[in-house]
Amino acid sequence: MIALFFRDLKLSIRAGGGALIGVLFFMTVVAVIPFGVGPDLNLLSRIGPAIVWIGALLAALLGLDRLFQAERDDGALDLILMNENPLVLTVFVKCLAHWTATGLPLVIASPLLGLFMNMSEMAIGAVMLTLLVGSPALTFIGAVGAAVAVALPRGGLLVSILVLPLAIPVLIFGVSASYAAAQDPAPFLPPFLILMAITLFSSVIGPFFAALALRNSSD
Repeated sequence: MIALFFRDLKLSIRAGGGALIGVLFFMTVVAVIPFGVGPDLNLLSRIGPAIVWIGALLAALLGLDRLFQAERDDGALDLILMNENPLVLTVFVKCLAHWTATGLPLVIASPLLGLFMNMSEMAIGAVMLTLLVGSPALTFIGAVGAAVAVALPRGGLLVSILVLPLAIPVLIFGVSASYAAAQDPAPFLPPFLILMAITLFSSVIGPFFAALALRNSSD
């Protein structure tokens, strides 16, 4: 499993630019917002947490179609399905490697974009913390869509269509917790704990259904 993790980590970084493409797309989405809403710093600081979260969500969708595609193309997917290791555990490790290569750089880049959006230090810290906790859920949820579309030659758009509605709760509670931390009257802990619960729940359900979809696609 450790060897699989580092193998997938290298593949995720090398394939199509990997983390660099995701971070550049993330920065591009957030950077164009001030040109659309104008130079109102108060408005930018109010909508900043939501914009950063939306940019991270869209950037996370970029590489999901490649989660199992390389193994499908070179025939390694059949070997993984016949491996003695549980397929659910294999999918879980692949999701962790994918998040480390594509999701963690988004978390690291979020403070810089928070400054760009004129967000306060408390809001920047809250956005970074909620992204760190909530972004793995996007990968685990996306694994299901990637497994469903793995047999299709161009399944990238289908993966985004399948995953985006399922990722809305992550976006809602991630933004809610970020706003709650920036505004004293609003409690931070309840939406943050719900966000953690969604990540834990998806870390169990996502690999299970992804493994099920992979087995069905091989039949």
